Amino acid sequence: MTTVTREPRTAGGAAGRLAAILTARGIDPRADAPAPEPEPVTALKLADARIAPRYRLALADHPGVTAWVTAITRAGRPGPGGAPGIATGPSLLIAGPTGTGKTHQAYGAIRSLLAAGVRLRWEATTAADLYAAQRPRQGHDPERQLLALARCPLLLLDDLGAAKQSQWTEELTYRLVNHRYNHMLPTLVTTNLPVAELRDAVGDRVASRLAEMTERVILTGRDRRRHTAT
Repeated sequence: MTTVTREPRTAGGAAGRLAAILTARGIDPRADAPAPEPEPVTALKLADARIAPRYRLALADHPGVTAWVTAITRAGRPGPGGAPGIATGPSLLIAGPTGTGKTHQAYGAIRSLLAAGVRLRWEATTAADLYAAQRPRQGHDPERQLLALARCPLLLLDDLGAAKQSQWTEELTYRLVNHRYNHMLPTLVTTNLPVAELRDAVGDRVASRLAEMTERVILTGRDRRRHTAT
């Protein structure tokens, strides 16, 4: 009886056989394996990097706000890959007392549009920051910044009427709102003033345009910030 002794398979032997197979298929076994492709950065992730931490998980859940998001999404023009891009459409005024979630809903609306696949270039500012940025200072072009806000496809103008008003601030607000009104650019506006009092705060010309260009959502309830702190 003859006993056949087989040599144990080694890692080196397996590697040699794999190299032979790859060579037979025209693949250089010495070539480095391709690096895994990085996960694509979604528009929503990019937006969240620009949004203040408090609102990065904001969710628009008010029926009036979600209806506006749907309307803007459907009005978008198809772009590369068929994804809708933001186009002309209605604006949205979110009003209510301090602490009722107006800014939360506004950022939630932006996030909802991005989550729906809308190609979206957007800007956000508070009315107070808008006026502060327009004050002359060296090396700064306030006119260019105002035009950027006026022309962007979607603008969030937060806390309208909260800053101290003057003829100068009224004129700035008018220029911004009037451009967006004329070009029918969707604009999110929040204010803690009753709608009936906006005219006194921002002037007849701005109030008249807001009345025509915006859908309205009125939030009610107590100040969530004070309630959370107690």
